Amino acid sequence: MNLEQQLQEITQKGYGKDIKACTDSELYYSILNLSKKLMEEKPVISGSKKVYYISAEFLIGKLLSNNLINLGVYDELDEVLKANGKTLSKIEEVEPEPSLGNGGLGRLAACFLDSIASLGLPGDGIGLNYHFGLFKQVFNDKLQCAEKNDWIEAQSWLNKTDVSFKVKFGDRTVTSRLYDIDVIGYEQGVNKLHLFDIETVDESLVKKGIDFDKTDIEKNLTLFLYPDDSDEAGNLLRIYQQYFMVSNGAQLILKEMKANGCDLHKLYDHAVIQINDTHPTMVIPELIRILTEEEGFTMDEAIAVVSKTCAYTNHTILAEALEKWPLAYLEKVVPALVPIIKELDKRVAAKYTEEKVQIIDKDNRVHMAHIDIHYGFSVNGVAAIHTEILKDTELNHFYKIYPEKFNNKTNGITFRRWLLSCNKELAAFLSKTIGDDYKKDADKLEKLLEFKDDQAVLDEIAAIKKDKKKALVEYVKEAEGVELNPDSIFDIQIKRLHEYKRQQMNALYIIHKYLEIKAGKKPSTPLTFIFGAKAAPAYVIAQDIIHLLLVMQEIINNDPEVSPYMKLVMVENYNVSYAEKLIPACDISEQISLASKEASGTGNMKFMLNGAVTLGTSDGANVEIGDLVGEDNIYIFGEKSEQVINHYAKADYVSKDYYNKSAVIKEAVDFIVSKEALAVGHKENLERLYNELLNKDWFMTLLDLEDYIAKKDQMFEDYKDTQKWKKMMLVNIAKAGFFSSDRTIAEYNRDIWKLK
Repeated sequence: MNLEQQLQEITQKGYGKDIKACTDSELYYSILNLSKKLMEEKPVISGSKKVYYISAEFLIGKLLSNNLINLGVYDELDEVLKANGKTLSKIEEVEPEPSLGNGGLGRLAACFLDSIASLGLPGDGIGLNYHFGLFKQVFNDKLQCAEKNDWIEAQSWLNKTDVSFKVKFGDRTVTSRLYDIDVIGYEQGVNKLHLFDIETVDESLVKKGIDFDKTDIEKNLTLFLYPDDSDEAGNLLRIYQQYFMVSNGAQLILKEMKANGCDLHKLYDHAVIQINDTHPTMVIPELIRILTEEEGFTMDEAIAVVSKTCAYTNHTILAEALEKWPLAYLEKVVPALVPIIKELDKRVAAKYTEEKVQIIDKDNRVHMAHIDIHYGFSVNGVAAIHTEILKDTELNHFYKIYPEKFNNKTNGITFRRWLLSCNKELAAFLSKTIGDDYKKDADKLEKLLEFKDDQAVLDEIAAIKKDKKKALVEYVKEAEGVELNPDSIFDIQIKRLHEYKRQQMNALYIIHKYLEIKAGKKPSTPLTFIFGAKAAPAYVIAQDIIHLLLVMQEIINNDPEVSPYMKLVMVENYNVSYAEKLIPACDISEQISLASKEASGTGNMKFMLNGAVTLGTSDGANVEIGDLVGEDNIYIFGEKSEQVINHYAKADYVSKDYYNKSAVIKEAVDFIVSKEALAVGHKENLERLYNELLNKDWFMTLLDLEDYIAKKDQMFEDYKDTQKWKKMMLVNIAKAGFFSSDRTIAEYNRDIWKLK
């Protein structure tokens, strides 16, 4: 039976209609069922050793297009639907986006699962099935409001299993339920994303916005990703969630190992557990607990086995992101783990006197990353510069003890999703120009360099970019009610809202440019600034930055003197689906974090792959992008990481000094509390942000602002040289192959996992 006949059979059975007569919604659910059927026919990837990638987040995005591509049926199905008067891209819009992640950490985990399967490696993800995810972002009165993000439907990619486990907390025992999502590799078999849930969860507990009773654990345990932890109840709920995830994960892993006849004393020969950031750290003491209490291991045996099985990925040098839980909280939620954590701490203290490497500090806080480093066999950073900073400064005491454990694995992206799926026009042109080999081996994109002087190729790449800009203009008009100019320069910053990512610096540039236009200095090429970001509900300054951007959006877009030359839009509820529309349309990729603070970044890689040119600091993977494309094809500004680290060490950065000595900086910062801004915005939010920049500015916005303005102005000027810009686009696309997550996963396997 061919594909059309199979789909026809499903639509007839489900809706009593043929394909032509079905709505887009009916066709979505029919294709969903067809895809699941096709995946069932694929072999489960197996081997003598398996990786379990355990992560609080898996930002998988919509799955239909990606799964059809990896199954190898996208083009055929597209033709079938066209022949029946239907459009696959419209049908794809029906799919709700799974709300299982927040930012780069979760998107990376999703890319890694795709690449593990695409390389034919046995490896499953382990996480939680959040009902409302992070939150749905809504703008109201130029302020971010959070609402529940309801995505789970009766028919979905989730497959309910009969697997469940008992999880014992200090004050209750709950029963889990496992849901699986199939992860299909590109022209390969299937792995699983295991998501644990609790059947007593009560979605009606959320009454208004995202507020709910944080103490009713049986009802709230899997409602939200990263529940507000600004109070004790929120902190405790996070610990409940983390232990629920790792206890289920540990039980599942040991169950699978025993079913395969593995000797648990040689667990490390059959399984490797990759701990993605510190959220899953408790898997280490939990495995030790199970092995000693239920499998007859001595403490020495259990610690030795687990230490050879677990590996840790560090994603940050930000102190607030390296989790430290008060011991009293752990005693309340997971008392069974506390004696084991104390034993692990005692063994460290007996060997090392340095306070900075202890697991339990003098304030009785448990440092989760320290457990990972002492009792795992590998510690990796996620970009070359990030790993060096870990070794030289942030984790230097550990590096001196365990130099052999430290290694770098520069992040990557699933380029099939970020090219074949979201920019089919560019993918088709590349196939026509350099062949299809790049779809399996991204390094083959380099063949495009042979055409860097071919005018027809350069013109076609530019024409595709223009078409993607037009498509984005249409979408933004419909979704946001803002009319953009497709002939303008699209300058885009999309990522989690955090002061270290410095959206506030971009905002100050926009204010500066607005004031220039008001003073009569009009850009020869119109400018469009696009932002997308969610701020954590408890992160006040981050929400104030969103407010400033929305204030500037109203001022600029409603000013007839300015709006023909400049527009600003902050898109609502930025997510993977929005990213798939924004990234192919981008001209300038904003990667402006304070040097030394962004571990890697992966948005920079997606933009590069789609022909955007990077404007960035010497931070994270920007450094490696620069090494690959050369200084003529990237724009780097700002102080280097060594200088920034030195500022922190000496505590010699004073933002007010920069404000006082620069008329340009002063004018931009003062505008935040000007009568024009206050007439549109809220005094409390604007004044708080203004005072933060003047009196604290922990992430040194004003340090780099003048250099940023100069470099960005240079980019806008260079854009007018269309030939030069087209060549920069081509070089960026051609050099993006290194950042394939297939390469990253091959390195994880070669150096850490050693799957057989």
